[in-house]
Amino acid sequence: MEKRAHQYKLTLEYVKDAKGEAVSESPIEFLFENHDNIFSIIEKQKDKNLFGNKQQATEFAIGLKLFSEVMLKNRKNPLFEELGPAFGIFIKKLKGISQNESE
Repeated sequence: MEKRAHQYKLTLEYVKDAKGEAVSESPIEFLFENHDNIFSIIEKQKDKNLFGNKQQATEFAIGLKLFSEVMLKNRKNPLFEELGPAFGIFIKKLKGISQNESE
């Protein structure tokens, strides 16, 4: 039986370079799946205010979910050999922070 996943579309536009000049790169757009509701996670991270900045909370949540899903799908890849255990500890810490603040 195939696992159900949430489906998303991400569009990334390169607006300005480091000098503040407009860039004319074509946007990157792709579909992807994730086992979590990323919108819910974004809201939780904004509510927890770990960074004192809601924009950074959104960036963190999206980046973390994109990275972690690729890592999960490729957990046997040697690239993640050392990172896997540390990432598990990190996620438990993150969830602990979230649970402690909601109590």
